[in-house]
Amino acid sequence: RIMLQRFFRKGKAPSPGLSTLDRRAVLDSGGEEKRSCVPDFFGGASLQETIAKILKEGADLRLQMAESMGRDIIDAAQAIAHAFRTGRKLLLFGNGGSAADSQHIAAEFMNRFQIERPPLPAIALTTDTSILTAISNDYAFDEVFSKQIKALGRKGDIAIGISTSGNSTNVLKAFRMAKKLGMVTIALTAEGGKIGSNADIALAVPSKSTPRIQEAHITVGHILCDLTDTILFRQVGKR
Repeated sequence: RIMLQRFFRKGKAPSPGLSTLDRRAVLDSGGEEKRSCVPDFFGGASLQETIAKILKEGADLRLQMAESMGRDIIDAAQAIAHAFRTGRKLLLFGNGGSAADSQHIAAEFMNRFQIERPPLPAIALTTDTSILTAISNDYAFDEVFSKQIKALGRKGDIAIGISTSGNSTNVLKAFRMAKKLGMVTIALTAEGGKIGSNADIALAVPSKSTPRIQEAHITVGHILCDLTDTILFRQVGKR
């Protein structure tokens, strides 16, 4: 309440009662009156416009991605499938929301996506807090992924680095280590930045909006899972 009183001007704070509700009534097919639960002071109409704008931006971006990223996504899926087929593994990493995406995508491969198939070896390097804090404390946060790559990576493995900005130093250092080991590097990033230019395959979302890029990244992650399953198990029709 104190925060709300500070936020709204004196005398302008909304009443919590029904008087604040949008009184524009809409009749349903049964003739009963239905009212919006969005208070007037929130600007229900403008919020609806914001929702439509955000969803349209995401939809338009995905259509653009289909044109500009399709070939690179196929190349990435084929590289991942080849690694799994030859007994190699997938290592994923990123910071913040990209760390969460790394874990999400790893879980889809390790468990299952849309079809019943064997588990596929995918590991997110973002989950062990003891390792992450030990490396950060004893060395530097910039090395939290490169040291894990050095310990776990082998020639022919896949390293997927995720970065919305395209300039995450710890992701870039991990790519450099992966290349020394003979791993295949795949960048899930945006246009510009150093990471895409330092990867074997760059999946660069054509946007400058951080939220839209992040939404697109997990979409690409799901597509990679789907295509990899299709390449390895040929059960497209059994979804």
